[in-house]
Amino acid sequence: MTSNLKDWDFKEKIIQEIKNKGGWVNTHSHLDRAYTVTSKTLKLGNKHLHKKWEIVDQIKKSSTVDQIYDRMAFAIEQQISQGVTVLGSFIDVDNVIKDKSIKAAQRVRDKYKKDIQLVFINQALKGVIDPKAKKWFDEGAQFVDIIGGLPAKDAGKEAEHLDILFDTAKQLKKMVHVHVDQLNTKQEKETELLAKKTIEHNLAGKVVAIHGVSLAAHPKKYRQKVYRLMKKAKMPLIACPVAWIDSIRTEEMAVTHNSIAPVEELITEKIIVAIGTDNIADVYKPFADGSMWTELRFLLETCHFYDLKQLVNISTKNSRKVLGVKAAIK
Repeated sequence: MTSNLKDWDFKEKIIQEIKNKGGWVNTHSHLDRAYTVTSKTLKLGNKHLHKKWEIVDQIKKSSTVDQIYDRMAFAIEQQISQGVTVLGSFIDVDNVIKDKSIKAAQRVRDKYKKDIQLVFINQALKGVIDPKAKKWFDEGAQFVDIIGGLPAKDAGKEAEHLDILFDTAKQLKKMVHVHVDQLNTKQEKETELLAKKTIEHNLAGKVVAIHGVSLAAHPKKYRQKVYRLMKKAKMPLIACPVAWIDSIRTEEMAVTHNSIAPVEELITEKIIVAIGTDNIADVYKPFADGSMWTELRFLLETCHFYDLKQLVNISTKNSRKVLGVKAAIK
C-alpha cells in the first residue's frame, strides 16, 4: 500500500481549496421557478425550449408571492448547505408574473442577508421591445443588481434588444448578463453580436455572456474570431454545464463537440469563465438539484479540462468577478 493513496482524490482537493477561497459562487440560477416540477409536468420536459417558456407562464400566473418566497428560500438553504456564499439569480418580471418575484426576492434578501450574498438579475422573458414587456423590464431594472437580457425573445430584432439593455445599464450604472447561443446550433451567432454591441456601447468589462453553447458547433476559425471579439469586449462567459448537456439530437451537420461552451479554449484565450446551476427542479431541468460539484464535474469532464487551479478559480474568484462582487480573500 503506497503512502500517497489519497493523492487521487482531486474532488477533496478542489472542494477544500474552494472553501479556502471563500466558498462556492453560483453565478446563474432561476430561484423563483425552482422546485416547480411535478409528476404531471415531468412529461413536458422533452418539449422545445420555446414551448417550455409557455408552460412556465402557467406556473407564474398561478403562483402567489408566498409560494415564490417559499421556493426561493428552500433553494437558498440548499445552496448554503453545500457551501455557496454568493448566489446570483434571475427573477421573472413581466406582464404575467408582474412584481411578485420582486416582492419575494426582497423578502429572501432580508431574511438571508447574514448567511449568503444574493445578487438579482431581471429575466426579460417577454423581450424588451413590446410596450407591455418594456414596462415590466424597466420596473425590474430598477430593483435588480444586474440587468438581464434574452435576445431570442425579440427574434429578428436582437440588436435592438441589446441596445435597450445597454442604454438602461448605462443609465442605471449596472452590469449586464445576457443569455446567448442556447440551442446548440451553428445557425446561432448571438455571442458574436453581444461582443460587437458591447464594444459599440463602450461597455467593455460590464457585459457577461451566459451559456454560449452554440459556439462549440462552429468551426475553429469562427470560434477564434469570436474569442478575439470577446477579449476586445472584456466579456466573460458563464457556463451552466448540466443545463445544456441534454440538447436534443438533430440531423444538423456540425463540428464534433459536446453541448457546452468550449471552456478549455476560452481559458487558453484568457477569457474569464464562471459557473452556475441555471434551472433547479423545474420543467426545464426536472432532475437538476443545484449541486455545484455536479456542475463543475460536468464542466471538467465534457471539456476534458483538468487544471485544478483554474477549476477553483472558475468556482470562486472568476464567478465573484462576473457578479460584480468583491473577492472574499486576495
